[in-house]
Amino acid sequence: MTDAVIVDAVRTPSGRGKPGGQLSGIHPTELLSGVLRALVARNDLDPVLVDDVIAGCVGQAGEQAMNIARSAVLGAGFPESVPATTIDRQCGSSQQAASFAAQGVIAGAYDVVIACGVESMSRVPMGSALQGREPFGPGLAARYPDGLVNQGVAAELIAARWKFDRDALDAYAARSHARATAAAESGAFEKEIVPVTGPEGSALTVDETVRPGTDAAGLAALRPSFADEMIARRFAEIEDWRITPGNSSPLTDGASAVLIMSEERAAALGLRPLARFHSFAVTGSDPLLMLTGVVPASQKVLARAGLVIDDIDAYEVNEAFAPVPLLWQRELGADPERLNPRGGAIALGHPLGASGARLLTTLVHHLQATGGRYGLQTMCEGGGMANATLIERI
Repeated sequence: MTDAVIVDAVRTPSGRGKPGGQLSGIHPTELLSGVLRALVARNDLDPVLVDDVIAGCVGQAGEQAMNIARSAVLGAGFPESVPATTIDRQCGSSQQAASFAAQGVIAGAYDVVIACGVESMSRVPMGSALQGREPFGPGLAARYPDGLVNQGVAAELIAARWKFDRDALDAYAARSHARATAAAESGAFEKEIVPVTGPEGSALTVDETVRPGTDAAGLAALRPSFADEMIARRFAEIEDWRITPGNSSPLTDGASAVLIMSEERAAALGLRPLARFHSFAVTGSDPLLMLTGVVPASQKVLARAGLVIDDIDAYEVNEAFAPVPLLWQRELGADPERLNPRGGAIALGHPLGASGARLLTTLVHHLQATGGRYGLQTMCEGGGMANATLIERI
């Protein structure tokens, strides 16, 4: 069977996903075009060899509509013969893009493929595609007559049911910023971040969402984001509200891209792979709790690989909200030192459609820098789903 290998992985720096953020003046298509251009330039790859480009994007409306992957491919100057498609598996969209790309290589459908993702949350705010309409339909409403809740409330339910108090959530968030700050100061992100030219011509190279000096005491002063009297009456276990802007991932702009090919094609092109895809899993979970799928997805991918959690050298678990990685760590019995070692989305941001490939990018470069063998990536996803991917450093 053909191995699918990762030759390179890049990302933009993160930008605050609101007007005035460092990437907010850049069209999302150009954000994605930029990482595509960087990927082929860094590897001296003729883009005519790319069989497909698969991009994740959640807000497929406005400036991100009309198959943004194809627009970005053409905007990057790739030959017109290079196709592209855009997919939505909510927060895991570009992780799913990487899985589809690698599986296409393994199946023999592709030799060279790029998995990528983009989200400009400053220019295409969450919910832009709804236009005030109800998206779920009568069948789902009949199945869940009490209604579903937003992800913030789901995070509150997890914190209450698994008994993560506010102090634990804020301490975890502070750790995310501390680790991201340490990684940035050590130069750990230099191989993964590609500069973005700002509207005024300046080169943007630093994650805007990381806040050095963040501590739990400062985070404790922030007010909860999702307190709601009706929700409190519905869910008696929520005795106090714990999810704040400080222990949640911020709205973020960004793009990311991963160059994937068969091991044979990489050798023929004289390219040295960084890692190979080992195993994949995707699962559905309770759409009310919504964020717990990372646990069964991780268990499933480990079982498929014939490995246990202690075999894994680093874990990237998306920090949509602090209870998610804490829940995952507890249920898997994972080593906290290996969890998001360069910080996570609470510090580095969560540009929805780009986050999956961003986590993969950071994981690949961390394994290369530390000599670790196995890395596991998992992300919770809207609607109650999760992807898990296991890679092996080459």
